[in-house]
Amino acid sequence: MDALNGKRLVILGLARQGSALARFAVGVGAHVTLSDLRAAAELKEAVDELADLRPDQIRFVLGEHPITLLDECDMLALSGGVPLDAPFVTEARRRGIPLTNDSLEFMRRNPAPMIGITGSAGKTTTTALVGAMGHKAGRKTWVGGNIGRPLIADLANINPGDLVVQELSSFQLEIWGGEEAFAGLAIAAILNITPNHLDRHRTMERYAAAKGNLWRAQDSSGIAVLAADDPGVQAVRGLVKGRLRLFSRKQQVEDGAFVQDNTIWLSNGRARRALCPVTEIRLRGAHNIANTLAAVVLAESTGLPDEAIRQGIRTFSGVPHRLEIVRKLDGVLYVNDSIATAPERALAALEAFDEPVILLAGGRDKNMVWEEWARQVNQRAKHVILFGELADRLAGKLNQTTATEEPVSISLADTLAEAVYIAQSEAAAGDVVLLSPGGTSFDGYKDFAERGEHFRLLVQDLN
Repeated sequence: MDALNGKRLVILGLARQGSALARFAVGVGAHVTLSDLRAAAELKEAVDELADLRPDQIRFVLGEHPITLLDECDMLALSGGVPLDAPFVTEARRRGIPLTNDSLEFMRRNPAPMIGITGSAGKTTTTALVGAMGHKAGRKTWVGGNIGRPLIADLANINPGDLVVQELSSFQLEIWGGEEAFAGLAIAAILNITPNHLDRHRTMERYAAAKGNLWRAQDSSGIAVLAADDPGVQAVRGLVKGRLRLFSRKQQVEDGAFVQDNTIWLSNGRARRALCPVTEIRLRGAHNIANTLAAVVLAESTGLPDEAIRQGIRTFSGVPHRLEIVRKLDGVLYVNDSIATAPERALAALEAFDEPVILLAGGRDKNMVWEEWARQVNQRAKHVILFGELADRLAGKLNQTTATEEPVSISLADTLAEAVYIAQSEAAAGDVVLLSPGGTSFDGYKDFAERGEHFRLLVQDLN
């Protein structure tokens, strides 16, 4: 009998994670209440997707989170958008009601070896690349979590001989807490830790602690993978219980992957071997060399053969909305990097191009620090078009130059559509128009994917 059988489970948030957990929980005999602050009219599509479940199995409380829900609650599940300091959650914790989420419930039941991947940047690309390597090896590989489909929706079909590759966000990891270790979490990687989501976590210490829960959840048989070049990860390095493996673009490592003489090398602590030339990586940017190195260590650690790893590198062209080439028009390359929701991500995208760049930046802030972004954009960009709630703030940052610096030229746009039209008028043959906002999409879109899709449509309509 499943541990949720007969339990009264309250789920906050009718997004894909909450919906997937609700369906699973009903299937194992839980009594589910799904609550969301949004009104019923906004959630009709999401509610309709669960319409096959009986009213005695699931109920919906929409438009509010009444505190009385806690009177009949054995466990509280949080979707990614629900912060731990929300009043409802605070009261639940005061009452001693245990917290959970879809990723935690999946981990408690997952029968297959799992690679868990988190980081401030690059986790989506790395997760997808490891998944591609698994497929090249002919191994049944499940890719999901914070990327794509919540894996708890596939739990019934996952077998012990399969491979699970799961992207995990700080929001998901925040409640893992480290009170239990999972033998199935065979390999766990923290790619980097740089400022991100500080509107949610408040401090870098809390943000890093959330990421560090990935290693707290491993037992001593696990393998922990980290970036030797990233100072932020060092803050949680001491949490590693098992074997530590590194990856680096800048130095040789004893156990892991590194670059030397324009070649990717693998080392297991005793011997090393060449894998393939760096030039076989199809992804642009130095940050994607690091992502590839991480994927190489993760894939090799789970036993995938070198040839499958090489084939994955040679054939993988990236994920949607991450340095995605949309089209070339009149000699101008249009690139969609909508997934860049922090200034460091946007700078990594900017550094991927030697061509003159017209940068589209903006969105909503996450209490981020923009001074370094402004300094580098002033040096690297040909022109900047700012849109969304961040536009005026970023314009101010870009104009705060020293007497010896000339600020980059700036245009302000009310919408992304207007920004694209301005970009076309400013661009010349040989330029790159790069959407790499640096801010979140929530000032105008439900997520970065919707923003990226809109950018694609706008660019395709240009003539």
